[in-house]
Amino acid sequence: MKRMLLMAAFCSGICRAEVREEAVTFAGTQFRVVKLESQQVGVVWKGADGQPYRTFDKVQARFAKEGKAVRFLMNAGIFEPGGIPSGLHVEEGKEWRPINTAAGKGNFFLQPNGVLLVYGGAEKAGAEIKNSSAYAALLKNMALQASFHSSLRIGIQSGPLLLIDGKRHPVFQEGSANKLHRNGVGIDSKGRMVFAITAPGQMVNFWDFSGLFLSLDCKNALFLDGDISQMTVNPKGPVESNQFGAMFVVAE
Repeated sequence: MKRMLLMAAFCSGICRAEVREEAVTFAGTQFRVVKLESQQVGVVWKGADGQPYRTFDKVQARFAKEGKAVRFLMNAGIFEPGGIPSGLHVEEGKEWRPINTAAGKGNFFLQPNGVLLVYGGAEKAGAEIKNSSAYAALLKNMALQASFHSSLRIGIQSGPLLLIDGKRHPVFQEGSANKLHRNGVGIDSKGRMVFAITAPGQMVNFWDFSGLFLSLDCKNALFLDGDISQMTVNPKGPVESNQFGAMFVVAE
């Protein structure tokens, strides 16, 4: 009996270390889906030398030096040349890039766009996705800003929003022929962060991609990026990747 209890405890530790990936089919398209508690997830952009990591293997090497294994990596939003996030970037409570409310072309500027906010303070915990304009308006109130930033751990801006309070972005069209490889993140009713990416060889339009998040019990979801997007789960060694800006990471 004692041996069985020890084995169960060991298994419990291993299970917590592994990230679970699900295969989901929606609207005839196959997706890879990972659901994580918000406190598990971090975001990284630059190393100690001030240079963006850009690739998965460099992030893995950084955490390996700390004696940690990377269990999950995914690119975290649209970026400018040189791997500079196009909008808000808050990492472990420090704002590296401010909210971007400028007008422009491309998916990032398709209004409304949004921000993913992850909290880790004593007053507030969990994650939410907000309209970027609503976030910018909140920052104009200095008293609220101080309280807000005392709890904010991660902030990522991208666009467009996929879901807004349970409804698809108003410009999405059912049956659109604009199908691409895509990834995104939503928040489900249990407060988990739901990461989804089209499986290899699969493509999806925005209408069906937002519908996927609805089917996964999300009311708010944010598009992250398109063709270059990648996700790795429980890698056994260094992972070759495209070049990115910020990246989501789970390391233990």
